[in-house]
Amino acid sequence: MKRIYLSAANKKLGGVCGGIGEYFEVDPTLIRVIFIIATLFSLGLGILAYFLIWLIMPRRPKGGA
Repeated sequence: MKRIYLSAANKKLGGVCGGIGEYFEVDPTLIRVIFIIATLFSLGLGILAYFLIWLIMPRRPKGGA
């Protein structure tokens, strides 16, 4: 079963965008751009969403694939 995790290899801040990119098999840069656009159009709520996702999204277990 496919699970979503914070990215340890492809992260700039917390690994949220990298993890989402890995899960959906898209370039994490595209996810980052979407977060930036969402933040601009939502008057900063994208930042809150990012940090909430960072708190909720699990880290990959040690030894996991």
